[in-house]
Amino acid sequence: MEFEQLRLDNQLCFPVYAASRLIIREYQPFLDKLGITYPQYLVLMVLWETDKITVNEISQKLILNNNTITPLLKRMEQQGIIKRQRSESDERKVNVELTKKGKQLKTEAAIIPEELAARLISETLKIEELIDLKNKLDSLIKFLLEKQRVS
Repeated sequence: MEFEQLRLDNQLCFPVYAASRLIIREYQPFLDKLGITYPQYLVLMVLWETDKITVNEISQKLILNNNTITPLLKRMEQQGIIKRQRSESDERKVNVELTKKGKQLKTEAAIIPEELAARLISETLKIEELIDLKNKLDSLIKFLLEKQRVS
């Protein structure tokens, strides 16, 4: 093939994209039981770490634009999982906090990481390899974020 560099199997982006989609698919049965989507799960993990933070802070932690996160938060508020409120000190900021239902989901979700790991680990894929992959992806993400900040 002319232009070997354009072959799908020569791309870094495709295996990262495909792995992401397939891993999210593995999460789906657990998230369906909780009645949430994967992006909602990510928001909840941020809030379980630090409740009562701004939309901007959530966006930064998840590397998402505010216009992506806002509709997601609206749906979560309609589901009774979170509460949004304008900051009294700065009305441009919107604070987000968990409701009682959002806090209860933490207990139900606590099994997900272990259950997911059990589904991924096999004779051909060891836990050490998954940890190494995560560390390498963390390094790549850090590099790309730094690069974008500079440019």
